Parts: sequence; C-alpha cells; structure tokens
Amino acid sequence: MTSPKNTATAPARSGFAQGRLVGAAAIGFAVLWVSENALFAATVPPTYGAPIEEVLAYYAANRNTVAIVSGLVALYLPLLLVFVTGLHGLVERRGGAGADWSRLAMAAGATLSAIFVLFNVTQIGLSLFAGGLDEPAPAFELVWQIHAAAFGLALPMIGTTCIGVALAAHASGLTPAWQRLLGLGGGSLLLAAGLGNLAIADGSALIFVGLLGFAAWLVWLLVTGMRLIRS
Repeated sequence: MTSPKNTATAPARSGFAQGRLVGAAAIGFAVLWVSENALFAATVPPTYGAPIEEVLAYYAANRNTVAIVSGLVALYLPLLLVFVTGLHGLVERRGGAGADWSRLAMAAGATLSAIFVLFNVTQIGLSLFAGGLDEPAPAFELVWQIHAAAFGLALPMIGTTCIGVALAAHASGLTPAWQRLLGLGGGSLLLAAGLGNLAIADGSALIFVGLLGFAAWLVWLLVTGMRLIRS
C-alpha cells in the first residue's frame, strides 16, 4: 500500500524535475543564441542597408559560417519551444496564476519559431545562391530582402514572448519583481523596434533599440533559468 507521504512527494519531485528542465532549456537557448550572434559578429556581416554587391561577397566567402549557424538554430529552436511550453506547465502546476500570459508566450514563441525558420532558410539560400554568382541577380536581392523583412518581423514576436513569460513567471511566484521589470523593459524595447520593422529591414539604426531588448531578454533567460534549476 502506498503511504500518503510517498504520494505527496511524487508530485513535488515531478515538479522539481520539470523546473530543472525548463531552466536548462532557457539557459541552453540563451547560450546558443549568443554563440550564433558572436559567430556572425566575428565575420562582420553586412548591414541590411549595405550594397547588394557587399552582401553577395559576404555570403560567397562565409558559407562555413552559415552552415555552423544553421546547426545552432536547429538546436535552439526546440529549446525555445521546450521553455515556453514547460513554463506554462509550471504555472498551471502552481495554481494557474499567470496562465493567460503563459499561453500568450506559447503562441508568440511558436510564431517566433516559424519566423526564425524563414530567416534561416533564406540565409541558407543566400549562401548557396552566392556560390554560383559572379554578380548579384534580381532573385538574390529578393531573397536578401525577404531575409531582412523576416528579422524585422521577428522583433515584435520576441518582445511578446519576453513580456508573456516575464509576467507569467512572476504571477506564479517563480521570479521576483525585478525580473518582471527586466522582462517588461526588454520586451517593450523589442515591440517598439518592431513597429519600425520596414525601416529596420531597410538598414535603419532603429535596430539598436531591438538589440537592447535582446540583451535584456537574454539576461532574463539566464537568471530565470538558474533560479529554476536551483529552486
């Protein structure tokens, strides 16, 4: 016969394991995302406002970099989905406070994943296309424009995901108030930058507003991930 003590500790252990999984997914996603962007920064990629000849030269010379980055994306997208769905499970387990925000985060995270796929697919296409061109073709320029547009539209989805998880985690008691403010601040910057997605896709300096939001969300992910693993 199972004792009441054993039946009580089983859900607690299950919740602890789930919390560690969600925390590890958050940290893994953040680390891989930083690694991707650091690798790109090291190769000095062209801005979205750069001449198309410069874009062609970059992708023709950096096919290996694109291959590595594509592999990182294939790793971190599942981690993003594990994080947003797992966080919703934790919120429900803790009474459901903030569940509406976690559902919003799941929807935004799924949309963001689809946009990231488009962003990465066009980048792979640019790399493959550049290898067979001596000068830019209209089709190459079109793929580059779609790639830039995908990045611009990713910003509001990242911001929505950031705000949703920050509010859900705080409402359920998983994070303190300062982490909620960090998530709201980062998400708001990303949403503000997303309003100018056309300008960003055309090379506007407004992209730096989004980058500040990126940085804030990465800090939130790392701190929250470590908190969930230790809790």
